Amino acid sequence: MFEADNIRDWRDHDVVDPDGKKIGILEAVYVDTGTDQPAFATVRIGMIGRHRLTFVPLDRATVSPAALRVAYTRGQVKGAPQIDTDGELVAADEPKLFEHYGMAYQPGAGGERRLARR
Repeated sequence: MFEADNIRDWRDHDVVDPDGKKIGILEAVYVDTGTDQPAFATVRIGMIGRHRLTFVPLDRATVSPAALRVAYTRGQVKGAPQIDTDGELVAADEPKLFEHYGMAYQPGAGGERRLARR
């Protein structure tokens, strides 16, 4: 896995699926609040003037000279929960995001959020 500081350098680069199909452009990185490790990225998708941000897990993601390759298909990423480009993921939607990718969701010990934008 790569450090959050390094993946931020990839902002505005292409995000592709395992088959190399472009999903969108890397917008931001969300870290796991318990480990401070990169957990999800937001990907800018859609047409000019109608962009949205969708979420993709960074587990098994790799970087190449041209793109960030994620382990999830383009269709799965585009079907994930989305927010406006100036929006933020609300705490109540975090469990739905994890569920979309078949991942277990566990809030912090004090009930705090699991994800924080970097």
